[in-house]
Amino acid sequence: MARIGAPLEHLFPAWFALVMGWTGLAQAWLRGSDLLGDTALGLALVAGGFAALIFCLLCLASVWRLKLHAHAVRKDLQHPIRHAFMATFPVSVILLAALGAALFQHTHAMLDLALAWFWCAGSVLEFVATVWVISRWLRPPAEGGLQWPTLTPALFIPVVGNVLAPLGGVPLGFESWAAAQFGIGLLLWPILQTLLFVRWGQAGPLPAKLSPTLFISVAPPSAVGLSLLQMQAPALAVWAVWGMALFFLVLTLTQLEAMRAQPFGMSFWGMSFPLAAFSALTLRLASTPEGAWLQLPALGMLALTSLVILGLTLGTWRGLRNGSLLLADA
Repeated sequence: MARIGAPLEHLFPAWFALVMGWTGLAQAWLRGSDLLGDTALGLALVAGGFAALIFCLLCLASVWRLKLHAHAVRKDLQHPIRHAFMATFPVSVILLAALGAALFQHTHAMLDLALAWFWCAGSVLEFVATVWVISRWLRPPAEGGLQWPTLTPALFIPVVGNVLAPLGGVPLGFESWAAAQFGIGLLLWPILQTLLFVRWGQAGPLPAKLSPTLFISVAPPSAVGLSLLQMQAPALAVWAVWGMALFFLVLTLTQLEAMRAQPFGMSFWGMSFPLAAFSALTLRLASTPEGAWLQLPALGMLALTSLVILGLTLGTWRGLRNGSLLLADA
């Protein structure tokens, strides 16, 4: 039993990024159903089912890890960078609830109730995670407070969770709270983005192994755009944040060569959800009359995102088989 459970010591919270990536891909294919019809809907169901399976397996493994390696969980909470990945769990819950609402709402009253409770749990946990992460900034540096080298795009994860709240909250009947939580993310996103630009000037580039997390900067504007659409915001506001997301995507792609030089690791999953969210937003805009010119680029982006996430999944499977992933963080 000890031998089987030993690798779980290094099952860091970043593993829930797999759920975020696959749920985001399901959302992207669902958005593509306007252009591709039932085929896209079927693929959305497959991707969503796979995301739910991964989520359940990771929850079981995380509970087992807490039982066998409570000290490792405490280290994650205290780690200057890894602590931000704790928010991947509530973000995964919010995304799964939103996907469930988009696919199955009104099919059965009990299912609607379960989705509502599931979304509420994710929303509350996300709020708590955000307060906890940001409150660390108020501590002295020696006690885990804000330091330039520890500022990474991973800190966007709690922000993204808040701006995603309307995706599930609005259709499930929690419009007011979803809008309030969206406002929290909308406040923190530009602050954090500014701090990251200053960090690069003060402390230099990110550590090479974290370079794939640069893609996370694409997620906030993409998620904001999707939520604005859900809240029926003016179209020009959505186009504005789509432009921001496009800028950060192109900016991140300039660093692609440096990322390719790194061995595969969990940081590469930082690419998955941002690409999926950008694809979903682009597909939504492509289905509008003024966005018809985006149809081919949107479909190309969807295909690319699907290939990337499939490649990441294959790389993860290989890493689990050869034992190169569940290792102590260097």
